[in-house]
Amino acid sequence: MPTKNITLAAALLLYLPVQAQVNSTAELLPGIDHSYKPMTLKLDDKGQKFIRLITWHQMWVTHTQNNPGTLDVNGKPLNSTTDVAIRRSRFLVQAQVSPRFMIISHWGINNQSFINGGSAGTLGSGASATGQGGKRPQLYMHDAWTEYAVKPGKFHLGAGLHYWNGVSRLSSQSTLTFMTLDAPIFNWYNIETTDQFARQLGIYAKGQLGKLDYRVHLNKPFAFGASPSAVNSANAVNVLNENWSTGGYLNYMFWDKESNVLPFFAGTYFGSKKVFTIGAGWYSQKGVTASRKSPTDSVQEHNQSNLGVDVFLDMPVNKKKGTAVSVYSVFYKYNFGPNYLRNIGILNLHANTQPVSAKPDASWAGGGNLQPTIGTGSIWYTQAGYLLPKLKNGTAFMPYAAFTYKNFDRIGKASGQFDLGMNYLLSGHNAKITLQYSSRPVYKNINGNPERNGSKGELVLQTHIFL
Repeated sequence: MPTKNITLAAALLLYLPVQAQVNSTAELLPGIDHSYKPMTLKLDDKGQKFIRLITWHQMWVTHTQNNPGTLDVNGKPLNSTTDVAIRRSRFLVQAQVSPRFMIISHWGINNQSFINGGSAGTLGSGASATGQGGKRPQLYMHDAWTEYAVKPGKFHLGAGLHYWNGVSRLSSQSTLTFMTLDAPIFNWYNIETTDQFARQLGIYAKGQLGKLDYRVHLNKPFAFGASPSAVNSANAVNVLNENWSTGGYLNYMFWDKESNVLPFFAGTYFGSKKVFTIGAGWYSQKGVTASRKSPTDSVQEHNQSNLGVDVFLDMPVNKKKGTAVSVYSVFYKYNFGPNYLRNIGILNLHANTQPVSAKPDASWAGGGNLQPTIGTGSIWYTQAGYLLPKLKNGTAFMPYAAFTYKNFDRIGKASGQFDLGMNYLLSGHNAKITLQYSSRPVYKNINGNPERNGSKGELVLQTHIFL
């Protein structure tokens, strides 16, 4: 990666805290209150009926070392790519009609770049270029569900397009409170196959029984894939079906209790809570994939089974100095059928690669930042961060690191990759700047099979603000 890109990104991240050491908050912005106050419209005097609006933007500046053989928009080799993109732009409305009735509406866009996120017929949709690129992405619903408190706090029932997922804490992660730059993506085991950006239509139950927090669901997943009769692959691929899915996640809260009014688990509390939880969960659906060993064999259907166990620790270290520690670790055991594997790249700008005949080490996963992400096998993921003492103006740094161990059946050999990052917290999760470098494994194509071919990296600078 060019040194000038690293230097520029580091300079951008460090500029504000350097200024903060020189000046006090009053000198920088006299008379301005930066504390967060939720946008809430009260509908009664007691505050039991209300409408709350949340909005947020996450903007990325990326520099990516592309996979070998990557081609640009004109079909020419491209070693690296730099872009400015919208990772998320969202609106969420929580309407508490009464103490027992709640409505959630959540909509927005994701992953708009100069090439992705465009309307039908543009380069971003995979069709030929029309000059529009990533223009005019379509707003769509992320959540649309209603809930009734049968026994407030202990037993709630809801239905709709929801995010009350099973398997792990990270599978229902809040995108507003990441400790790292983003989620590792494999935590959303169905992402954009049988779900709608980690949501499915269904019925759920949730509540807290003492220190035990639970959520379970019965969903009707979206139809996705090919007709089973059309499958000609020895490796499992998604097929159309009408089967229901079940899922759930239970976690025990040893110290402070966490809120479960909304499904979004916090990534870190920056020491404002003392939290230690252990959890486990599952997701299952019949007939999700199919395979055919040879053209003369019959098609075999396969069930999907996802299991997870995790542990989360987030606690203050020195309240006076404002220091805190946050650690999360999860182990996944995924089964989608024999050798099932998906290559995914967040905000991937160039999916095409040169043929092996032209470039022998051309990427097996595809161009840009595509990598093996979700598949049959096991994944272990761990992240840890430390909140440093607050600066004079109340802002703070939080360095962190994450490590991922993947062992997919399709590849046959395990791989490791890491993330290194730094948060600069201007106002907690409400306003922060994050710089992260991530590595990923690269594979070349050997007669249609993957063979390890080193690693590539990506540097991302994010501005995150939510109100």
